[in-house]
Amino acid sequence: MRNFLDKLYLGSAYFSAINLILILLIICAQMLARWTGFTFPGATAYAGYAMANSAFFALAYTLNQDGHIRVRILLNKLGANKKWGELWCYGIGSLLAVLFFYYACRGAYFSYIFNDVSQAEDALPMWIPQASMVLGTFVLAIAFLDKLYEFIFIGYSETEIKDDKAID
Repeated sequence: MRNFLDKLYLGSAYFSAINLILILLIICAQMLARWTGFTFPGATAYAGYAMANSAFFALAYTLNQDGHIRVRILLNKLGANKKWGELWCYGIGSLLAVLFFYYACRGAYFSYIFNDVSQAEDALPMWIPQASMVLGTFVLAIAFLDKLYEFIFIGYSETEIKDDKAID
């Protein structure tokens, strides 16, 4: 299972990187279209969708690599109770990630039901770009629950040793 989750997080990071390249290509195509007198309808919206994809899909990999900003100063002040602070952080993070996923699903579902379309020239149905946000938040929720499970069942000392490698 660990191997599958690591591959899922890495795949999501690759998808995020591809979306960053896609932003560059869209901007270059838009510039080329302007120089040649053509139009690229919806280019700004597509670049925005790719930016959202890159942000949401990078979150899980960053969490798995311990790259998110932590309140380490506050946790270090807890002293012997640091493990309870870490548990609280992972618990609240897991809860918020699951709620974020739930409300992202609801938002995409209602966009589909109400036939909500983009305000850009292409009038793309909004549930399509919102579906990528749903997938990104789903992978983030899995990553948080994975970290919480790891913290509870693998043990605090393993996590603490791993955290000592991080830059304080």
